[in-house]
Amino acid sequence: MRILSGIQPSGKLHLGNYFGMMKPALCLQEQGEAFLFIANYHALTTVADPAQLLANTFDVALDFLACGLDPQRTVFFRQSDVPEVTELTWLLSTITPMGLLERCHSYKDKLAKGIPASNGLFSYPVLMAADILLYQADLVPVGRDQKQHVEVTRDLAIKFNNQFDPVFKIPAPSILEDVAVVPGIDGQKMSKSYGNTIELFGDPKETKARIMRIVTDSTPLEEPKNPDTCNIFALYKLFATPAEREDMAARYRAGNFGYGTAKKALFEAFDAAFAPLRQRREELAKNRDYIEQILRCGAERARVEARKTLIAARHAMGIE
Repeated sequence: MRILSGIQPSGKLHLGNYFGMMKPALCLQEQGEAFLFIANYHALTTVADPAQLLANTFDVALDFLACGLDPQRTVFFRQSDVPEVTELTWLLSTITPMGLLERCHSYKDKLAKGIPASNGLFSYPVLMAADILLYQADLVPVGRDQKQHVEVTRDLAIKFNNQFDPVFKIPAPSILEDVAVVPGIDGQKMSKSYGNTIELFGDPKETKARIMRIVTDSTPLEEPKNPDTCNIFALYKLFATPAEREDMAARYRAGNFGYGTAKKALFEAFDAAFAPLRQRREELAKNRDYIEQILRCGAERARVEARKTLIAARHAMGIE
């Protein structure tokens, strides 16, 4: 089974990225033939600074490798290192109904967030379809907000196969139902857009300061508190063992337990989890050529599959 996933290098990766996409993606190494790409073409719709995009792309590669990605078991590459994806995007765009794209909610959502309208933003689902179909993916793990894009991909693959030849495998979305919703320090969903993130590999002092700024209610120290409605506890339980969760929940309910103490416990749990990974990341960062070699080798492996699909699609459409 071939499984494909991708992530945009649109900023520093944070806890929401880790528990929402990175950790599930790393688990794919155990489940089948995993393809994981850094979607720097997609990031062009929101990142206009070339130096920033290059830095972000390198940081994403470092973060994944530090967190346990095995390039021997996962085909890990930059989207832009596989030029076949842009040609397939064009081929697919010639059969994509405008109405299909107009119904995609992602475009409207991004406009609402202040991202300038562009053809790239509007036709984003076609590039995503090319990402998936190019490698003949069986399964595409996505959050519920991305399910529509996989449905668009399926529609385009079926239309192409019916209109021309059966070139594309019809991929299935795998909805990540059990992925935790990670609250930011303000209580909203953790997102770079809201500026409420806790970076995976930020400066430890700044990370601690951000954790200490997590929004809480005004329940006095001596009164019992509800762990189920507390942002601190929601983050703490992502790291804690079942016994540790139960212990902290009991301390919340018993009273005489302050939010400041809970925040310190959260930072200690975060640091215990990521300090070893931070050390590994620092070692990896010293050898940029090694990171580049991993990405280029991944791209070569990806292109072997990409060329097969593109040749078949070109032939089916009468290009060659």
